[in-house]
Amino acid sequence: MRLSDCVVMHLAPIRDARGALVVMENWAIPPFAIRRVFYVHDLTIGTTRGGHAHKTLKEFVVCLSGSFDVTLHDGWRNMTVTLDSPDKGLLLPPSIWRSLTNFSSNTSYMVLASDKYDESDYIHDFDEFCRIKNSR
Repeated sequence: MRLSDCVVMHLAPIRDARGALVVMENWAIPPFAIRRVFYVHDLTIGTTRGGHAHKTLKEFVVCLSGSFDVTLHDGWRNMTVTLDSPDKGLLLPPSIWRSLTNFSSNTSYMVLASDKYDESDYIHDFDEFCRIKNSR
C-alpha cells in the first residue's frame, strides 16, 4: 500500500434544525465490513497515539470533536492529514504507519476497523516496518 491509498472521505451529513446526522451503511463508507468500533477521548495534550502499522487490518478514522493530525508513512514517503470535522474520515489501508498527534482540547475520535483486535497484526517498530516495506 502507498500513501495514495489513504483517502479522506467526505461524509454527507443530513442536517435539519435539530443538528446533523451522519450515516455509514452498506460498506460504501467505509468500504469494508465493520468488525470492531472503538473511540478515544479525554486525551492529554501533547500525547501521541498510534505509532504502528497493521499487516492486514483496515481502519476508518473520524474526528468526532476537536482536531488532530495523522502522520502517515508508506515506507518511502510521509504525509500529514488533519482531521478536524465529523463530516470527514480517513481511510487507512493495511501496511501504512500512522501516528496521531497535535490533539486540541476536548478531542475525541472513533475508529471503525475491518476486524477484531489481534496483537499479531501490529507492527510496533518503525525500522522493522521499513524493512518489511522495502523488501517487497
